[in-house]
Formats: sequence, C-alpha cells, structure tokens
Amino acid sequence: MIYPRRLVRYSSAEDSMILIGSVLHLLVGDIAPSHGIPKEEKYRLEAEAMRVFVHDMLHDSPAAQRIEALWKEYEGRETPEAQFVKDLDRFEMATQALEYERDLRTPRLQEFYDGSIPFIRHPEVREWGKDLLDERSRLFPAE
Repeated sequence: MIYPRRLVRYSSAEDSMILIGSVLHLLVGDIAPSHGIPKEEKYRLEAEAMRVFVHDMLHDSPAAQRIEALWKEYEGRETPEAQFVKDLDRFEMATQALEYERDLRTPRLQEFYDGSIPFIRHPEVREWGKDLLDERSRLFPAE
C-alpha cells in the first residue's frame, strides 16, 4: 500500500477499509454510475450487506465490530485515512475505466471519469488522476 507521509497514523486501517470495500463489492456488486442507481439506494444496499456480514455471518464478534467501525469511518470520511481511501477508490474507478477503454475497446466511459477524478481531494492522488487523464488523452487524441 502506498501511504502519503501526511497521514496521521500508519496502521492497517487503510488496508482494512479497502478490504471491507472489496467485501461489500462482492456482496452487493459493482454499482457504476451508468446503472442509474441513486446514491441513497447504493448506500442502503451496502449498509444491508454490512449488517448481514457483521451481524449474521460474523455474529457481532469483536472483529465484526471493528469492521463495522472502520466501514462507518470510511463512509463518514471521518479521518484523513478514510478520506485518502475514498480518493483511492475514486482513482481506481477511473483507472478501471481507462483499462476497459484501452484493452477491451469499449466505448468511451466518460461518466466514470466525471464521477471520480473531479472529486479527488488528496494532493498526491489528485496528481495521479491528472496523469491518468493525460494518458487517456494520449491514447485517444481528439475523441
């Protein structure tokens, strides 16, 4: 994992948040902007998946409670770490779109960029987003 020096704590919290997000994607599916699902409904689906995971599957164990706390921290963007992980999630979405466009010759996936890159706040991740858009412009000039 790449950790910016400015984060207050160095722990497995960021890795855990990423893993929790991956588990939710497995349970709910990857909901793309093009699916037209409102943010409130996406959150409801993820919250229900988290409830099932934490309470039904993990039986409210201490680990389950930690997972739920980290998910709430991430969802609330309560810490610099949570904000950083959210920005990584946004960057990953744009990266995946570029890979689809380049490797699978899919139609332009502008909505993925519009829903991610402009919202990145962390300076380093924002720079990565700029580099990604520059690469996209080189791959697909004047499209």
